[in-house]
Amino acid sequence: MKKYTIIFVLTALALVSCEQFREANDAENIAPISVSVKLRLEMENLTLAEDLLVKFDNYNEGLHLEKGFRSENVQVDGIVPGIYTISVSGVATDREGGEYYLNGNLVNRALFDNGTSLELPLKGLKISPLVFKEIYYAGSRTPLNAAYFRDQFYEIYNNSAETQYLDGIYFANLTPGKATTSLPLWPEEDGDDYVYAERVWKFPGNGKEYPLASGESCVIAQFAANHKLQQYNPDSPVDCSSSEFEFNMNNPNFPDQPAIDMVHVFYNGKSEIGRIPQYLTSVFGGAYVLFKVAEGDTWDPVNDLSMKTTDLRKPNSKNFYAKIPVRYVLDAVEAIDNESMVNAKRIPAVLDAGLTYVGATYCGLGVARKPSMNENGEFLRRENGALIFQDGNNSTDDFEKKVVPELRRYGTGMPSWNHSK
Repeated sequence: MKKYTIIFVLTALALVSCEQFREANDAENIAPISVSVKLRLEMENLTLAEDLLVKFDNYNEGLHLEKGFRSENVQVDGIVPGIYTISVSGVATDREGGEYYLNGNLVNRALFDNGTSLELPLKGLKISPLVFKEIYYAGSRTPLNAAYFRDQFYEIYNNSAETQYLDGIYFANLTPGKATTSLPLWPEEDGDDYVYAERVWKFPGNGKEYPLASGESCVIAQFAANHKLQQYNPDSPVDCSSSEFEFNMNNPNFPDQPAIDMVHVFYNGKSEIGRIPQYLTSVFGGAYVLFKVAEGDTWDPVNDLSMKTTDLRKPNSKNFYAKIPVRYVLDAVEAIDNESMVNAKRIPAVLDAGLTYVGATYCGLGVARKPSMNENGEFLRRENGALIFQDGNNSTDDFEKKVVPELRRYGTGMPSWNHSK
């Protein structure tokens, strides 16, 4: 009798629970609720700026609510009960006047009770003068409908008012190469202090060989050729022959071009490039970072065992990934397959609180950073005429999706040392 009673009670509870969820999805029958968010700033010596923004996104129901606020606590009313991702963004300053973008989020939180209180951790990332301006990763189709991926490129822009030097700046694509909800398991002691790279490259130079003036950009091509030529892909949307740099993999079928070779740093625990005859990031969309080693630090993921790791979900794995301290990162962009993968983030919210995509492979489309505009819809420019691009560390907002790729879109400048000049 006790056994049957327990089963009856559990069944009843299950029915009640299911009914509650059905009711929660029926917005017309559910009264909106209020939710309080308390911020926990996880960096010392930073002062919050006045303008902070909290967003509530229910992706399943297509609901979005946002509110500006000016303190460490905010109450948001009018939330329809459901499952939400909550994100907060804003700006903080340090004692030296340096600016930091603040970002943090809570993913897939059930909000059904009025008066729910949430604590949301915030991390800060120093605002970068160098940003990804355009990324073309999806590849294209040949006249015979074959897949072509050699025309991938990454454009880096100086978004500051001062000249920046590319020498010694690193470029990496993170793991997993393709967005997935089955994320790797990293060492517990790492916390949220690292991102993990499949392959790492570095700009050459001794310190001041490759200046990038305010408003100038440089292009790193997978293969720095004119892809529209007959021997490659006449249907490719891009001519990459003016690229400043390329990822040369010593493939005789795709010979070294006049562009300067990037310096290979790391792949699977070693400095060698490996046996694969091309450097290809996922045509579904990868996660990319630019970073710079802090002054006085030594970063060597090949020889320093503490700076590389395996995926702990795979015991005895011999596939190694480079550990990149989050504090080194200048800019990060996360691309995914399409809208259905919004819950498959690889990059911490402090680096990129959003996502971008083109929605297809071999479609000849890419993503491009949006210029900042004033209230009249006019582009914001510096005194020298250089465009200022959006950089809210949120690729959802900062990038235009599904664009035909274009090197130096908006007429951004080419550095004086470009080989084609």
